[in-house]
Amino acid sequence: MKLEVLHMSTGSKRKAIVVGAGIGGLCTALSLQLEGWQVLVYDKATSLREAGAGIVLAANAMKALDLLGVGETVRHVGAPVVQADIRTWEGTVITSLPAAKQAALYGMQSYVIHRADLQSILVQAVSERATIQTHKQWVDGKQSDQGAIAVFGDGTQEEADVIIGADGIHSAVREHLFGQHPVRYSGYLALRGVCSTEEALHGNNGGGFEALGPGKRFGLSSLGNGRLFWFAAINAPEGNIPPIEMRKAELLRQFHGWYSPIVSAIEATEGSTILGHPIFDRPPLRRWSSGRMTLLGDAAHPMLPNLGQGGAQAIEDAIVLARCLRHSDIPSALLAYEKERKARTNRIVRMSRSMGRIVQLENPLLIYGRNKILASLSDAGYIRRFDSIIGYEVQ
Repeated sequence: MKLEVLHMSTGSKRKAIVVGAGIGGLCTALSLQLEGWQVLVYDKATSLREAGAGIVLAANAMKALDLLGVGETVRHVGAPVVQADIRTWEGTVITSLPAAKQAALYGMQSYVIHRADLQSILVQAVSERATIQTHKQWVDGKQSDQGAIAVFGDGTQEEADVIIGADGIHSAVREHLFGQHPVRYSGYLALRGVCSTEEALHGNNGGGFEALGPGKRFGLSSLGNGRLFWFAAINAPEGNIPPIEMRKAELLRQFHGWYSPIVSAIEATEGSTILGHPIFDRPPLRRWSSGRMTLLGDAAHPMLPNLGQGGAQAIEDAIVLARCLRHSDIPSALLAYEKERKARTNRIVRMSRSMGRIVQLENPLLIYGRNKILASLSDAGYIRRFDSIIGYEVQ
């Protein structure tokens, strides 16, 4: 297909195409709108319905959302993290993370919110000034010194000054720019759900815990309004996801005899709503941008969820990208954006993978040693270890 890139009028408002209407794509649209851009958002899904259950938004993410003008709404809808314990599979507390001290230090609590609620907040904010189109599969792009054209599976084309791929770990924009590269399997799968149960809520309203066992773990957090988000991470060969009709029974088998709120949460969850998927990341890319096209969030730097920073890093990306695009030379602006963001995101990708190895241990002696180290870690030591991540304030 031959594409002709039309000259962009220098007198008109600059226009951006964002591919993907997840958290990263919507935050990018909102950030660019605040900088005066015209933004068009396209997503291949037939409707805007965020898959998933809960998401943790640490202080760095909440401060970034405040810059976008939606932080207060997120605080109203979500639940603050006031308690965060690490437990054995039997429920014995190994250590309590210093959530209150971190909140005091950073002037901001962490929050947990349902992904669908967060997406709804962002969609409402973006839709006031932008068009979001669904059922639009991005298939190709062409660019010149004057502009870029996005081509979609239905044959339509759209011209813009810049194209931003925020279309996730299996990004079509990434593949177009840099070719096909295999994802890296973590060695474990995840099952997730939302429920409401008094027993599971007892002692966990406004917080939660992770329980660690041999080769598996279970996390439970309050979503507010009587709802709980939970996840299970289980060591398994790749492709070993139980079919949806068997997930609840398999979870009850895997976590039989574990700390009672875990079993209660599984039992209280409607089996047909339990999500299951393998956990992947990718080795860091050498570059994110080419000319007038760039990547953002999981399209650029997918990370394992062990530090709760995937969404946060996409939000930070969005703010930095919009700031860099104040520069009139778009290719130079995109290179400045990736230069500013790559070192931080690559480090978190590596830390998330390392943390996964630690929390998914199977060897009893290594588990014993890990738990001893966790129990000995002071509040100050924990805060210091993660300060560069959670204490970061994007500008």
